[in-house]
Amino acid sequence: MTSYRNLSLRIGLTPTSSCNYLPEAQEQLGVVMDHHWLTPEGYGLLLASGYRRSGSAVYRPMCRLCQACTPLRIDCRHFQPSKSQKRQLNQMKTLRWEFKPTLDENWFTLYEKYIRLRHANGTMYPANKEQFYDFCTAAWMDTLFLHVYDQERLIAIAVTDMFNDALSAVYSFFDPDSPLSLGTLCVLFQIQYARQTERAWLYPGYQIDACKAMNYKVRFKPHQKLHDGHWK
Repeated sequence: MTSYRNLSLRIGLTPTSSCNYLPEAQEQLGVVMDHHWLTPEGYGLLLASGYRRSGSAVYRPMCRLCQACTPLRIDCRHFQPSKSQKRQLNQMKTLRWEFKPTLDENWFTLYEKYIRLRHANGTMYPANKEQFYDFCTAAWMDTLFLHVYDQERLIAIAVTDMFNDALSAVYSFFDPDSPLSLGTLCVLFQIQYARQTERAWLYPGYQIDACKAMNYKVRFKPHQKLHDGHWK
């Protein structure tokens, strides 16, 4: 097993660009340059220090004038569902779910519909298989794909990184026409899987209080936020 305590951690800064979440803000990322960190063990340590990955690149926001992105993790062992989440847990009983090492053959039909109806103005439109794999997977990472079915119909997929003591939610997509809150259900399934496999944490990504699209993350309690290098 590699000892990471004395290994270098070089960070390269990206050029500033418009923030995808806060329209008036400028974004700058710090990207890990040392490849010895690009393993499940190395990235697991970085994840617990506030980093995330996009494809094979591991990064964290290092914006000069903004600190809105707050790392958050859900305490799966002590998770207590809210009233609305209890209703959604009951909905889960009518669905079938499974983590798989590869995607179902018909995954792209669902993904294309999701991108076309939910993100037609975004950078991922039109849907592209190669772009999806470049963004969601890394050759050095242990990643599984949560598949959710209504009877035998595929309705949601959540890309999930696997660690010894945690899961990390990478990306999810689902049938936009479903009356179910499938984004929330994917998180609940991930929490349930973490509990079944005795993993302590689910990392859903950065929380940005001023971004409404991010607010669902704080609804899963208890959770911790990383402040000044400490989880609180």
